[in-house]
Amino acid sequence: MELPFDLTSEQGIFLAAALVVAAFIRGLSGFGFSAIIILLASLVTNPLPLIPVVFACEIAMTAFQARGIFPFIRWGKVLTLLLGSAIAVFPSVALLARLEPDQVRVIIGLLILTLSLLLLSGFSFGRVVGKTGHVLTGVAAGMANSAGVGGLVTAAFFSAQPIEAAVFRATMIVFLTGLDLLTLPVMGSHGLIGPDSVTAFFIAFPLLGFGVWIGSIGFSRISQANFRRLVILLLTVLSIINVAKVIL
Repeated sequence: MELPFDLTSEQGIFLAAALVVAAFIRGLSGFGFSAIIILLASLVTNPLPLIPVVFACEIAMTAFQARGIFPFIRWGKVLTLLLGSAIAVFPSVALLARLEPDQVRVIIGLLILTLSLLLLSGFSFGRVVGKTGHVLTGVAAGMANSAGVGGLVTAAFFSAQPIEAAVFRATMIVFLTGLDLLTLPVMGSHGLIGPDSVTAFFIAFPLLGFGVWIGSIGFSRISQANFRRLVILLLTVLSIINVAKVIL
């Protein structure tokens, strides 16, 4: 079988394994899927053509999780975040479409490193942030999502507030779905979506449900304190992996 994007069999197997791992993390934490896939993909290929496929996968995974997360969604947060994101998506995607693969990797690495260091420093707002903070975070997430890491920006923002784990996870999932729905048409207008994107999505789809299902089981067994530690650890590990890749 010929794989999309001229991937070899070895690359395809590696990315399939990465997909299951990333879907597990998404099921467990509510975010991280895009960042993990893009980071791991950059080890074996140019990640830029895969970003629209990753976004489509995230949207599909929300359908798998919708029933369990609905009571915990905070729609006010989702809408204010999306308002900010809508402002930033078009110019950031236009810029990314003109960058070289190595430049994309540098951007991703610096974004994740900055966010993880901020959280590791112990930074906290000490309270739930209002609408203005959510709009500004949405702008930052919209810019970062052109490189596939908009969820990490929002996860860092939520981690610095006293938010219940179930609310954190559910609101992240719905916001990221909306953000991806905003970003995909803009990517399409810049020629970043093609027949290979559709083929890759249908190949990936069967693996998503399995990973999300296992991750959701894990979330049901984790405490509030351990959930926050998991989020910060996840952001830190992602930053270390990607920065090491850029440097090396």
